[in-house]
Amino acid sequence: MPSEIWLYTIYNIKYTNKMTKADIVNEIAKKTGIEKAVVLASVESFMEVVKTSLANHEPVYLRGFGSFIIKQRAEKTARDIHKEKTIIIPAHDIPAFKPAKTFVNEVKK
Repeated sequence: MPSEIWLYTIYNIKYTNKMTKADIVNEIAKKTGIEKAVVLASVESFMEVVKTSLANHEPVYLRGFGSFIIKQRAEKTARDIHKEKTIIIPAHDIPAFKPAKTFVNEVKK
């Protein structure tokens, strides 16, 4: 098996390829003709803006793509099997992505 092909499982679905940030930068640079360093700075800036917005509880809406939102998890009880104790996991916020309907329909095809 070539070294650039990875096999991993998410939600019991097997994928043979994965795309990294470097791959995204390469694709954008190839399609637009912009230097990779400039594209990398743009991608890094985009990710930083999304993280900052979500940290401030401001959702990010990208029409036709999807929304980066904050979901609230309720407090729950769990078991620490190493110490054989019941622990309480406090309520907390987590980032989430909700794809747009057009995006979902394209993936379904």
